[in-house]
Amino acid sequence: MSWMTLYRSRLKSADEAVRIVVSGNKIYLGSGCAAPHALITALVGRAEDLQDVEIIHHLTLGDAPYIAGDMKGHFRLNDCFVGANTRDAVNEGRADYVPVHLHEMPRLFRRGVIPLDCAFVVVSPPDEHGFCSFGIEVGVTKPAALCAKVIVAEVNRQMPRTLGDSFIHVSKIHSFVEVDRDLDEFRPEPPSEVEKKIGANVAGLIQDGACLQLGLGSIPNAVLDYLGDRRDLGVHTEMFTEALPHLVDSGVVTGERKTFHPGKVVAGFIMGTREVYDFAHDNALIEFHPTDYVNHPGNIAKNDNMVAVNSAIQVDLTGQVCSDSIGEKIYSGFGGQADFMRGAAMAKGGLPIIALPSVTSGGNLSRIIPNLDQGAGVVLTRADVHVVVTEYGVAHMLGRNVRQRAEALIRIAHPSFREALLQAAHQRGLFGRLFPGGLPA
Repeated sequence: MSWMTLYRSRLKSADEAVRIVVSGNKIYLGSGCAAPHALITALVGRAEDLQDVEIIHHLTLGDAPYIAGDMKGHFRLNDCFVGANTRDAVNEGRADYVPVHLHEMPRLFRRGVIPLDCAFVVVSPPDEHGFCSFGIEVGVTKPAALCAKVIVAEVNRQMPRTLGDSFIHVSKIHSFVEVDRDLDEFRPEPPSEVEKKIGANVAGLIQDGACLQLGLGSIPNAVLDYLGDRRDLGVHTEMFTEALPHLVDSGVVTGERKTFHPGKVVAGFIMGTREVYDFAHDNALIEFHPTDYVNHPGNIAKNDNMVAVNSAIQVDLTGQVCSDSIGEKIYSGFGGQADFMRGAAMAKGGLPIIALPSVTSGGNLSRIIPNLDQGAGVVLTRADVHVVVTEYGVAHMLGRNVRQRAEALIRIAHPSFREALLQAAHQRGLFGRLFPGGLPA
């Protein structure tokens, strides 16, 4: 049987395709900007027929109707990275959160720690050889799909065909649902003046020929705005972002000096807009791979001069970083932050950077604090943190004792909070004496 005949024989409506789900199943949903919305809608439409169905995913955009109040007893979400659409449900106990490093997620599926009965995914239309691409979300979704007993795929005409280890043959997929809908898009807010200052401070640490990883949010994009005069930058990152195509087109990113996949941008997924998706379509410059490859610290470390830039919610005076919760309330997840910070630390000439504003958006709370809030999650330990950057400068942590760390962090804290931080550091015993009026120059 030809692949085309096989494909046509497995075409179904969304309502027909989700009938394979039975009570007690564990279902993986394609994540990021590639949530399978037609299948989600059809599945929720069967709620009255189903009990105790577990849904697993890693940060999705758009609606998540399976966590609505009337879905209790029918569906339960097990979220591996919490987004705005599921945050309330997790913190109200209507959904669960799994703390996990992104490079370890495929192993959860392969080892059966989280067994999967079904995977609902989105793929591109098959090429002339019968291969579909996972498109903008390869990282977690491809390993999950290959570990599931049954794969149901939305074949979206608007999904780009991305290259690398990103393909699956139609013979591996049990049902196809053809759709033609806009993909979810993610566009971060334009950087504020504070974020621009942070971006400039971070960019000052990045040399020609460096290999970059940039995390989620406005600050990483602000960094990219200040790299226009750099040469031969490389990219090895979990997330391909909105600002990267410009740096490629302008000749700033070439990958010519990369020591791992030279001449290639390596990524796991895209969170961006249609323009970025079109840029990635059939683009031989970009290789997409599963996250156990992209995010493995050992692979990250193969890139000489690896610079990882990630943000945080709080940093305490000894260098501990919280980036997944606000106190006891889960805000996001581990993602790949520790993966890249540790991989960059291991790399020859590597530099792991935490970048954050000195105060909260309202300006009433310092984000450099004496102690992390009660219940706050430590995503990066003191030993993981090498450099912290705010709009007020750069604090070097590597090899510094806790007194030196506290001094460096207070110098880049907001001026309104420096005196209180000095007092707190003294009370903690980090300083043997007080420094009235501020630290010595």
